Amino acid sequence: MVNLGEGGRAEAFSAHWRVSVVGHARRTGRPPYEQYGAGDVRPLASRDGLRIHGGVGRVRCVDASGRTRWTHHCEGRPNAAHITGGRVLVTTDSLEYTPWGHLGPALLLDLSDGTQIAELRGERGAALRGGRFLLGLEGYDFFDTWEYDRGGVLTDSWRSYGHYVVGTGIRVVETDRNIPTGSRVVRLLPGGVVERGPHLTSPTAPRPLVLEDGTILVLDAGVLRAVDRGLGATVLAELLPSASDEASGRTEALRRDGEYITAVIAEPHPGRPSRHTVHTWTMTLHPPRT
Repeated sequence: MVNLGEGGRAEAFSAHWRVSVVGHARRTGRPPYEQYGAGDVRPLASRDGLRIHGGVGRVRCVDASGRTRWTHHCEGRPNAAHITGGRVLVTTDSLEYTPWGHLGPALLLDLSDGTQIAELRGERGAALRGGRFLLGLEGYDFFDTWEYDRGGVLTDSWRSYGHYVVGTGIRVVETDRNIPTGSRVVRLLPGGVVERGPHLTSPTAPRPLVLEDGTILVLDAGVLRAVDRGLGATVLAELLPSASDEASGRTEALRRDGEYITAVIAEPHPGRPSRHTVHTWTMTLHPPRT
């Protein structure tokens, strides 16, 4: 592990993955707001030659030739889609502000013809095998994840919510938006059991990266952490560490481009929340040594 302050060039080691920090830039600009889709420009999801697109008031399924297979009309704006087992789960934003903010319904559709199977409530989803889905919601005493089958029937639930990592099991990078935060990286087990892993400092960690061996990279309040499949955690780099209350005012993002990792942290200017100092770190990612 290495502490970099606001810049510098260094290399960090863990028992597995390593990062080399090769650059740091600082400017005044806009925060790296998370984008969950781009409407009809980019597909919300794709699988087996089919693409799901979203636009205001509609969901479209397009095949490999560019032909629209079906259109499902809905209220709101689709923001994400998840496909499995002949089903597609679409989460939406409401066009009008409601007691739930801009949260719209989550739609479970038949992938073959767009028929609506169920209307559910949730903010984030993930696809499991065999037409099963996760759907989660946070706020108004909710901090929950539900599992539904291909018919929209509830089959399991957990007291946890955040960014879902699905593979060999289900892990969650929690985002509870509380100060002080109780968020952790956890594993969801059958029967509503939550296996708790390492604590997080940020109540609103950005979407993590998942590496080839299942390791999760989390940008947590200015600290880059690696969490393995066993929920063991290692600090790879301290970029711009902050306390939980300070982290809640920041906007952070993490992305991967080949062998490079880019971490972005935007800090609002005191007294001028519309202006931000945006830090960008570029790091080389090194696989575990054999």
